[in-house]
Amino acid sequence: MEIKELTTLEEMLAQFDLVQHLYSNNFTLEKYKAYLTEMLPHNYIQIAVFEEGQCIGLSGLWSGIKLWSGRYFEIDNFIVHPDHRSKGAAKMMTDYIKTKAEAAGCTMIVLDAFTGNFTAHRFYYNQGYYPRGFHFIKTLNEGGLS
Repeated sequence: MEIKELTTLEEMLAQFDLVQHLYSNNFTLEKYKAYLTEMLPHNYIQIAVFEEGQCIGLSGLWSGIKLWSGRYFEIDNFIVHPDHRSKGAAKMMTDYIKTKAEAAGCTMIVLDAFTGNFTAHRFYYNQGYYPRGFHFIKTLNEGGLS
């Protein structure tokens, strides 16, 4: 397996098939492209794991600064293809992100995991992540969600 940073729109669009495993059929290539076009200028990249030329794991990665935390990285849309789970791709991505965060002088790595996604919870706990609070949302447009 090989890990690579994706930094261009074209590289990210090429992984759309894997991203579709996260979202409903309403998530189109056009929507993905439009979102990425807005996200890329705001410190967004993707970390990808390839096996024999196929992308089997992908994570969005944001960098930012907040008053309470200082510099941080945020993992976003973390996925491993269902046919390639338990091969170490997820750990490979979190290890890579940790090394990158330390090199960037980050104080922490943050992420959101849906409350019912117990498999993700177990994985993140095993990687040393822990819940610090609640991420509250107020949905304003249910139809606009992916």
